[in-house]
Amino acid sequence: MNDTFEKMDKMYRYQRYFYDLTRKYYLLGRDRLIDEMAIKSGDNILEIGCGTGRNLAILAKKYPESNFFGLDASAAMIETAEGKIKSKSLSNVFLKVALADKFAFDATFGLTDKFDAVFFSYSISMIPPWRESVDNALENLRSGGVLYFVDFYDQNGLPPWFGKMLTAWLRMFHVKYPADLIPYLRILEAQNAGKLTLFSFFKGYSFVAKFEKS
Repeated sequence: MNDTFEKMDKMYRYQRYFYDLTRKYYLLGRDRLIDEMAIKSGDNILEIGCGTGRNLAILAKKYPESNFFGLDASAAMIETAEGKIKSKSLSNVFLKVALADKFAFDATFGLTDKFDAVFFSYSISMIPPWRESVDNALENLRSGGVLYFVDFYDQNGLPPWFGKMLTAWLRMFHVKYPADLIPYLRILEAQNAGKLTLFSFFKGYSFVAKFEKS
């Protein structure tokens, strides 16, 4: 586990300073996800792999009566996120260094109730134990809560050369689209664990998925 923390810190020690500037050109659909989220006053919302805190800052400003939580395996990223949150004077955001497959709503964040919504924004493709992370997210989500994803998709509507180029380039950053993710969510749906809604856009470049827990 310590190796994971060290690996992520090494990767983002310097990237964090220009991460938001560069990622806005190809992490497409993040704002679509934010618009899709139905958030009520008093809700507790968790982002897994919150990075620089970009999404949380937008949400916290948009919904000042709700509480937003973020976790990341990189202490360097959490440090940057804390700086962003402080600079925007947001008092409804709480951050922790933790792993997606290991956190708990009570032990990690000191909450007495499970989260109302949990989301992965271009982070599930960077988590090798993604199944365990999905299961853990659902375990920490209340019944009736929603698990959201936005990430790279199958590129089916784009030229084959583009998909190959994108896959090779993402591999340099330890990013890999988990092709079994959507089938896994469909299996969970068939087991009556929840209801899946899927949106694909930009010709399969990326997707937004919503899984409403039973």
